[in-house]
Amino acid sequence: MGYSYKKLQGPDDVQLQDLPLPPATETAREELPLPQNFFHRHPKTTSWAIKMLIAFLVLLSALSLTRAAVLEKKQAASTASSSTTRVPQVFQTTPELFAGPTATGRAPFLAQSNPAPFGVASFVANHPLETAIPIVGNTQNASIFQQMGNVSPYFPNPSGFGVNEMPLPAGANITQLHMLHRHGSRYPTSNSGVQKFGATLTALAANKTANFTGQLAFLNSFSYGLGVEILVPIGQQELFDSGVLHYYDYGHLYNTSTKIIARTTTQDRIVKSAEYFMAGFFGLSWTNNATLEVIIEGNFINPDNVTLAGYDNCNNSNTAVNEGGANATAIWTATYLKNATARLNALSGKFFNWTTADAYDAQTLCPYETVAFGYSSFCDLFTYQEWLDFEYSIDLSFAGGDYFQSPTGRAVGIGYVEEFLARVNNHTLNTATAQANITLDNNIATFPLNQTLYFDFSHDTNLAAVLTAFGFTQFAQFLPTTGPPANQQLIVSHLQPFGARIDIEIIKAPQPVAANRTTAANAYTSGPPTNYVHFLVNQRTLPLGPSFPSCGNRTDGWCELSTFLNIQAGSLAAAQYNYACNGNYPAVPYGSLTNGVPQATAT
Repeated sequence: MGYSYKKLQGPDDVQLQDLPLPPATETAREELPLPQNFFHRHPKTTSWAIKMLIAFLVLLSALSLTRAAVLEKKQAASTASSSTTRVPQVFQTTPELFAGPTATGRAPFLAQSNPAPFGVASFVANHPLETAIPIVGNTQNASIFQQMGNVSPYFPNPSGFGVNEMPLPAGANITQLHMLHRHGSRYPTSNSGVQKFGATLTALAANKTANFTGQLAFLNSFSYGLGVEILVPIGQQELFDSGVLHYYDYGHLYNTSTKIIARTTTQDRIVKSAEYFMAGFFGLSWTNNATLEVIIEGNFINPDNVTLAGYDNCNNSNTAVNEGGANATAIWTATYLKNATARLNALSGKFFNWTTADAYDAQTLCPYETVAFGYSSFCDLFTYQEWLDFEYSIDLSFAGGDYFQSPTGRAVGIGYVEEFLARVNNHTLNTATAQANITLDNNIATFPLNQTLYFDFSHDTNLAAVLTAFGFTQFAQFLPTTGPPANQQLIVSHLQPFGARIDIEIIKAPQPVAANRTTAANAYTSGPPTNYVHFLVNQRTLPLGPSFPSCGNRTDGWCELSTFLNIQAGSLAAAQYNYACNGNYPAVPYGSLTNGVPQATAT
């Protein structure tokens, strides 16, 4: 008789289960050297002998299992030690170092909690989020989830950037793709306003002091259940879907005989985003095709240079001199949420006094709870116009904190721009350049130059700063704190929603491509082979002509590569990196800055 362990309901529910012994063991048991008539002559001895034999076999089996477990543990430790010593830290994804907060939240139960259908005529199946929510004032059946700035679930830019999408003319070939990708939908950051406000509401409900009425009645039993910073399931899907999409768009560029290097920071949500993207692009065996280079982010005691989180090495981006966007948002919020705050107070009696900041946190809970749980009761507390205004509050924040109204807008993004230029010009970086990590960027093992696909994973504010560092003045338009301007260009939900991506194509054409081409017949002009650069943000062409006049007013939005590189040769100087990040200059009112650098210049 042999034994094995069978796991039942939990780790402590273990019992023995009889298993047939293999033939060799059965034979060995039959060949035990005992006389055939021994048990017949001594029945009491027989019973005792059988019991002893069984006990011996059980003991032998237990010892065998114990030895196997010890060997397995030693082998695992040896393997872990071996992998730690053989794989350089920069290529290790497990265990995670400097992963940041990784607390998960309550599991969703949308099948039970979903209040839809809201009516037979308005029913739309959740996919997987419940977004078909009746919103007061939404007469055009528009989605409020595309009016949530950087906390919008991913969607392709619906309106583009002012240029028509054009196909490649026959004979032209994309030779390289440089992709910079934001992580997917996630939980709120640590110590955020929504986290603190959620704790306040939870305490009111737990203390039985809440007496909300009407639309706020759900708060009487409210319990905040969001995690911290890591991806939620829809965020994982966003990156997997993006990997599939990029495979369909650029799979031909992958050389199956090579293994590419892709880069991520150590933040858990960035690492996981990279892994889900790779699984979508290459399949579950993606580690055969790509290696993740993991660059430390979040070591605030001794921060490493990391261009994928450029603010880590730009001190002034995290101080009062860069609060213009936050100040502008506060002014606008006090204006557009005045009526909403009054409505909420009317449903709360005298035991809870809503402030504008509370109303804003409640509005922000809508997108975060939706991506975490599938639906949020906070969403329909606000009118459609208030959701449009919510989007604008985030536009103001980014304009003053990361784009051209920020003193560090260019500086935070310039490190990645310099890396892009180095790759295109086929050289490493061997001198200190902004946030570039020279240890990594001066080594072709960690900064390869021969790839046709470059995949980098980053954050929303970093993507915004990169566009600023490149000099896309299309987004330099001043955004007043009194409301959106006409023909607004900087709309954050169109630029940096969850899962946002910047794709930069390098294109080789057999002849110059006509600047005013409209059909295949007029695609080319006479001349030598010419290279071009084509920017796409969230699947729409970002034209280069409006920001860089020397690129020309092209119908396809492209720019000749040589012209673009000449323009970008001055981008590092324009960013004023050292002064912008480390200089001693005063904070100025929002709107005083127009070029993504400090008002006072370095001397």
